[in-house]
Amino acid sequence: MFDKLEDTLLRYEEVVRELSEPYVINDAERYQKRMKEQAELEPIVVKYKEYKQKKADMEESLAILDEETDEELKELAKEELNECRSSITEIEKELKILLLPKDPNDEKNVIVEIRAGAGGDEAALFAADLYRMYAKYAERNHWKVDMMNSNENGIGGFKEVVFMINGAGAYSKLKYESGVHRVQRIPATESGGRIHTSTSTVAIMPEVEEVEVELDMNDCKFDVFRASGNGGQCVNTTDSAVRLTHIPTGIVISCQDEKSQLKNKDKALKVLRARLYEMECAKAHDAEAEARRSQIGTGDRSEKIRTYNYPQGRVTDHRIKLTLHKLDSIIDGDMEEMIDSLIAADQAAKLANMNESE
Repeated sequence: MFDKLEDTLLRYEEVVRELSEPYVINDAERYQKRMKEQAELEPIVVKYKEYKQKKADMEESLAILDEETDEELKELAKEELNECRSSITEIEKELKILLLPKDPNDEKNVIVEIRAGAGGDEAALFAADLYRMYAKYAERNHWKVDMMNSNENGIGGFKEVVFMINGAGAYSKLKYESGVHRVQRIPATESGGRIHTSTSTVAIMPEVEEVEVELDMNDCKFDVFRASGNGGQCVNTTDSAVRLTHIPTGIVISCQDEKSQLKNKDKALKVLRARLYEMECAKAHDAEAEARRSQIGTGDRSEKIRTYNYPQGRVTDHRIKLTLHKLDSIIDGDMEEMIDSLIAADQAAKLANMNESE
C-alpha cells in the first residue's frame, strides 16, 4: 500500500509541476485533463501527508521517552504517542478506502427509470412518490432534473417515468438505488382502511457517451407520433414524439416531453445507449460472480432492496439491514444518511474482499 502511496505522491507533484508549464497551460484539453487528475489525487496526497506527519510525531515522542528524564515531559510524550497511534490507525483505514479502485462511471450523469409494479393505481402513485423523492434529492445537491418520458395513470401517478439527473458525482450517489422498492400503506383509493403492499422498480444507469457503446443506426427504427398527456398545446398538436426500436434487442423507447422531434430523438438514443451499456455491464458482473457478491447490489432490477412502511414511519434497506424512522423526510429528498450508509457498507465489503485476497 505504501509503495502505491509514494507513487501517488510523486505523480501528484509531477502533475502540479506540469500545470505551471506554458505548454500545458496553452493546451486546453491537456490542461483540463491534468486539473482533473490533480483533483482526483489530492485527497489521497493530503491524507498521506497527514499520515507521514503523525509517524514523525510518534518517532519524536518515542525519542523523548528514551532520552528525557523529566517525568512531566515523559508523561506528555506518552499522551502524544497514544494520540498518534490512534490517529495512524484511523488514517490507514481512510487511505485504504481512498485507494480502492474507482468506478469509472462515478462522475457521470444518470438516467433514472421508474416503473409501477404490483399494486395497480397505488403502485403508480408510489412511482410518482419515488420520482419526487429523487427530484428533491437532486435539488438538494444542486443537480438538474431533465424529464425524458412519462406515462401517467390519470390520478397523479406514473405507470413509467424516465428522467436524467445532470450533476457531478450523481452516479456515485444514486447507483445503489436500482432494484424493487416496496411500499406498505393505506392507499388513497382504499375505502376499508386496509394496509396494502405495492412495488415499483427503479433502474439507475450512467449516461453513456457515443464512443462508449457501439451503436449501428441501421439497427434503429424511428417512428413519430403525436404526444399525449400534459405537455402543452405545441407538444400535443404536432408529431414531435419519437418511438425508437432497437431491432437486435427488441428494446423500445418512447420520448415525448420535448416540442422538438430532434430533441426527443436525441433523448431516446441516450436512453438506448444507457440500456445497452447496462446489459454489457450485467454480463461482466455475471462473469465476475465473486466480486459481485462482495459488493452492495447496484443494478439488479429484480432485487427487493427497500421497504417504505408508512404506518410505522420507517424506511428499511434490506441489503444492509438499516432502518431509519424518518420516512417523511426521506420521501422529501433527505436521503443522505441512507446513501452514505450504503456507500460505507460497499466500501467495507470491498476492503474485506481486498484483505482476503492479499
